[in-house]
Amino acid sequence: MKDNELRWQLHRHKWFTPMGKAYRVSRDEKYAKEWAHQYIDWIQKNPLAKMDKKEYEMISEGKVKGRAENIRFAWRPLEVSNRLQDQTSQFQLFLPSPSFTPEFLTEFLVNYHKHALHILDNYSDRGNHLLFEAQRMIYAGSFFPEFKEASSWRKSGIDILNREIHVQVYEDGGQFELDPHYHLAAINIFCKALKIADTNGFRSDFPKTYLDTVEGMIMFYLNICFPDYTNPCFSDAKLSGKKEMLRNYKDWSKLFPGNKTITYFATDGKEGSLPDYLSKGFSKSGFFVFRNAWGMDATQMVVKAGPKAFWHCQPDNGTFELWFNGKNLFPDSGSYVYAGEGEVMEQRNWHRQTAVHNTVTLNNKDLETTESVTRLWQPEGNIQTLVTENPSYKNLKHRRSVFFVDNTYFVIVDEMVGSAKGSVNLHFQMPRGKIANSREDMTFLTEFEDESNMKLQCFGPNNMTMKKEPGWCSTAYRKRYKRMNVSFNAKKDSEEATRYITVIYPVKKSADAPKFDAKFKNKSFNENGLELEVKVNGKKQSLKYKL
Repeated sequence: MKDNELRWQLHRHKWFTPMGKAYRVSRDEKYAKEWAHQYIDWIQKNPLAKMDKKEYEMISEGKVKGRAENIRFAWRPLEVSNRLQDQTSQFQLFLPSPSFTPEFLTEFLVNYHKHALHILDNYSDRGNHLLFEAQRMIYAGSFFPEFKEASSWRKSGIDILNREIHVQVYEDGGQFELDPHYHLAAINIFCKALKIADTNGFRSDFPKTYLDTVEGMIMFYLNICFPDYTNPCFSDAKLSGKKEMLRNYKDWSKLFPGNKTITYFATDGKEGSLPDYLSKGFSKSGFFVFRNAWGMDATQMVVKAGPKAFWHCQPDNGTFELWFNGKNLFPDSGSYVYAGEGEVMEQRNWHRQTAVHNTVTLNNKDLETTESVTRLWQPEGNIQTLVTENPSYKNLKHRRSVFFVDNTYFVIVDEMVGSAKGSVNLHFQMPRGKIANSREDMTFLTEFEDESNMKLQCFGPNNMTMKKEPGWCSTAYRKRYKRMNVSFNAKKDSEEATRYITVIYPVKKSADAPKFDAKFKNKSFNENGLELEVKVNGKKQSLKYKL
């Protein structure tokens, strides 16, 4: 099995740092001796040769074979930058060792110098790779000022970060890959650059707008995350835990001591204060958060419906995750793996396909266009509303309207509009566990014992059918678990819009789930508005908007 990510990770030498720590604690020379041996062995087995920069980023091997194939893994600029950064601490950890001989020092410095020059000539074109490489060049130029090019290394990194922070970060604070994991990574890249600048006396090289943008990115991130500090696993995101995030917030609070919200999250609520709002929208990035509280007992939905993004972003416009009373009830499918040959790409493509997200497809095909536009965002009052549109397929656009009613439940209206014909599929990815369902009334009801349940009922066209399929959920690389995927399917054989109403009602106990009914008041699709009626245990609720 050829998993590119595993091969790249191998060349990052992550085990060298724990070896150095073991040496410092134990003073056992075997660790230092082995590190020096492996370091030289890697140099000998992975010589650098000239290669077209584009070949470093190839997903499949193509025409790159043999020695050249190894070079593209060992000397991809991202991996080189990783070694460049980590070898600064490894240098310090092993420096007292007798195995750190003058001869070894010479080999180390020659190799380190080669790494920096390689990045300088082969910076990635864009994205998080470019940010990582620039930040690590700042490290190299700061840690080894004895190199005559050190100041130019540092300057190249600073110039790139000062430029890219305005290229890669939207004015609402979202990073343009629209992936919470890489958004977090970008925050820490920008913050590491500031910390090394503070330590070495060149903070003035970063303008105030840089600092303001980083602060906005942090506020964006804390808004889209859940009360337990975890993040939605949209796109290629991995799940970050509370322990890790508390460390991050503590680091960030040192850079932004005046931000009381960052202080609140850094101290787990012991100091600082929460924002003076609940629901929050980030229209440029296309992330929208409905919430009725900030605590663990909150109801919170995070919707992703943004512009066209890049490699780590999946074709999932309109999808969402829903938290209720301590649990994520609609976790995203995640990514599982990144890239490689054969089976690896099949696994990646399964997790990134549109049909395994909480959105709508035509004939279960991936979205052809991912360019959502926000038509309405109203985050206050007893009926909060989001309306977003995506030109999903040729001659077929998807309008999704989300209502958060009485800070309690959600009504999602999906309208597929255009001349395209085929099977329209409304998908929902269910949580793991016991779930009762009924084809007769298109209902799903979780039966969990932890007081975090939900009832989902879909009201659609007369010809609508329901399909249940086995699915997967992944929150970490090469880790996933089985669950159920559900789709509500209707044949579209005319230009008339295909429309669904879905009611999702979070409830502590399954037995307390109410009965629903729902219908459209406007009998056909209206470009300028919507009106429907929902009944919850017989109580009528009118939902409408005008654009």
